[in-house]
Amino acid sequence: MSMSGRHIFLVDDEVMITKSLGLILSREGYQVSEFNDPLEALERMKTTAPDLLISDVMMPQLSGVDLAIQTRKARPECKILLFSASTADLLKAARAAGHHFRFLQKPVHPPELLLELCQL
Repeated sequence: MSMSGRHIFLVDDEVMITKSLGLILSREGYQVSEFNDPLEALERMKTTAPDLLISDVMMPQLSGVDLAIQTRKARPECKILLFSASTADLLKAARAAGHHFRFLQKPVHPPELLLELCQL
């Protein structure tokens, strides 16, 4: 099922990643809100409900796993996709605690990302 036209919160502490992925997703018809601070994304969720959260796992302010867990509590209907350069211990710990999230390995290639979005 395509999510084209739906609202995505894209979160990564690296500006180039949010800019490049945001541009790709926008060109595919998604409405994208880019965040380089996961706490800012979490705050925005209080007033804006995204259809999908795409987040890096390893970030200094708040891990993507913690962001995903808090998102699921605040917005249970929101789909979640995490990505990371490594298979982070945070992701393994989350799975052990019963939190299962879709995951892509960095670097994220646009065709792979778009295919994953079609499967959500």
